[in-house]
Amino acid sequence: MSTVTSEKALASVIEDEAVHVRWIMPEGFYELPMDVESIDDLADELIALAQRVMPDAPEDMQYQWAALCAGNYDTFVEGGVQYAGFVITEVEGTRCAATVHVSLTELPEEAHSRPTLATAAALRALGQGEVTEIDLPCGPAVSWIGARRAVVEAALAPSGQDEPFWTSFIQAHAPLPNGTVVVLEMVTPTQEGWEVFSAMFAGVLKTLCFFDDEGNPVRLRQ
Repeated sequence: MSTVTSEKALASVIEDEAVHVRWIMPEGFYELPMDVESIDDLADELIALAQRVMPDAPEDMQYQWAALCAGNYDTFVEGGVQYAGFVITEVEGTRCAATVHVSLTELPEEAHSRPTLATAAALRALGQGEVTEIDLPCGPAVSWIGARRAVVEAALAPSGQDEPFWTSFIQAHAPLPNGTVVVLEMVTPTQEGWEVFSAMFAGVLKTLCFFDDEGNPVRLRQ
């Protein structure tokens, strides 16, 4: 994968306390539109994206792909997703894909005193996957590695029936000083690309950094 990069940013603001989040994505990621004013604008941008992703595909396939992407947006809103991108590449001759999401959620009030420990405990209580407290260059965080079952709805599946499949994921939860948590997630349905994509995601996490309104670095707390 290419080493050319692109810097991304978002801001978490709670009661006028802002934390600015920045990270760097490697080249090759397509970004889903997240800042649109209407459903019509979203449809237009997704169709344009489909044309870039699969320029040689029939038009009806491009529209079907755009509809498949549009079906994720309710989940994006519910999950506080601020950034969504994906990459398609070949790994040892196999075509593989991965998505990266960045979201913001509120930290429960009872977790404010020791946010990293509380986040780790909450994830372990789910009993799904491996939860580890880690130390990133930006400060302490929690990693969660596992797999989950997903479904392509019948209306969008070629078979006309719901089509279940499994995806592998890595999440990194970084509690911010203002009571929110930034969550970065990499997901892939292609196990052949796991090592490549997990290494790529580790590189993204190393670029994660936080600043206040004056541009001063913000260090996370345990």
